[in-house]
Formats: sequence, structure tokens, C-alpha cells
Amino acid sequence: MSRIELRTLIAAPRERCFDLSLSVDVHLETTVQTGERVVAGPTSGVLALGGEITWEARHLGRRRRLSMTVSAYERPRMFRDELVRGPLRKLVHDHFFEAVGEGTEMLDVFEFESSVWLVDSLVLARHFRRLLLRRNEAIKRLAESDDWRRVLPTD
Repeated sequence: MSRIELRTLIAAPRERCFDLSLSVDVHLETTVQTGERVVAGPTSGVLALGGEITWEARHLGRRRRLSMTVSAYERPRMFRDELVRGPLRKLVHDHFFEAVGEGTEMLDVFEFESSVWLVDSLVLARHFRRLLLRRNEAIKRLAESDDWRRVLPTD
């Protein structure tokens, strides 16, 4: 199994970072380049424990579907996305949020496995790292500005 760990420091409260990371709207904004769309499940809002969503997007030259569920949820400390159905044997994405000073350290632990280990290390690891970096940059930009208000409820 392949593993990617990525740390991002964000000058914003961890509750905001947590919710932005579960936002369907943020996910769609950060995956425009792959033509990502929701084919089953909520099309906007913030996912919760047990929430399941199916994404369809073009990855590595082919249109693929991936169904994920939020299988663990301890707001605002951590949550887990886990593969339900899709082209990989395994995909588990743990998201951790630690308060540090006036902000948050966001840690992604992304584990995956396809049917060919060489593809995992030579192709998929680089592809997934780029996607995570793009996603985390967008979450940081949103969280550190007032733009977060357009994608999260502000009750």
C-alpha cells in the first residue's frame, strides 16, 4: 500500500478548516481540471458521519467513478473518507486538525492501493499528491479570507 502525508499550516480556526475539508462545494471547486461532478449523494453542503457520495471525473485519461463515505468523524479533531466502490483496491484518507498558536495544522494521511504496485508508486502517488496540494491550497486560501462564508453556513 502507498501512503502520502501532507501538512498544511493555516491561519484560521480548526473548526473552519475541518468544515471546509468536508465541503462538497470546495471539493468541486478544487477539481475543475478533472471535470469532477457528483453523480450520487449531496451536490452541495458539508458531509457528515455516514455520508456517502459518488464522484465522477477524468483521471489519467479516463472517466472514473469513486464512491466514498465518511467513516470516522470527531469534529473538529479528525475525520476519515473511505472507499466504498471504485477502481482502487483501497483508499483511506484521514484528515487531522491540530490547533497551533492562532491557527491550525492540517495533516492529510492518504493511503491507497491499486492492483499494480508499480503504478501506485510511479504514477498514482504523484497524481494524488498534486490533487491534495491543490485542494489544501484552496482550503488555506478560503479559510484565511472571508471567502469561506460563501461555502459554509454562518448561523
